[in-house]
Amino acid sequence: MYAELSVAFARIEELEEVVAQAALSVESIPREALFLAGKAFVDYRRRRGAKDGVLPDFFIGAHAAVAGCALLTRDVGRYRTYFPNIRLVSPS
Repeated sequence: MYAELSVAFARIEELEEVVAQAALSVESIPREALFLAGKAFVDYRRRRGAKDGVLPDFFIGAHAAVAGCALLTRDVGRYRTYFPNIRLVSPS
């Protein structure tokens, strides 16, 4: 998610200021989550999912699954399919 936020800023210091003001925490992704993301992505590709632009979603979903966090998303279908045990919060 940090990488996705970074595209809106010219300098890392600007992003760090926003992160601090919003009291966000930046956590390392556990290896268990990285492994789970890879396995879920392979399953996704076997189901003929798109090749590009989606791997970060699998990192996010796997991290939420391993950490036991809820996930705010508009893409409920993908996360329910590949990470059925995470609690999803959707604006729709």
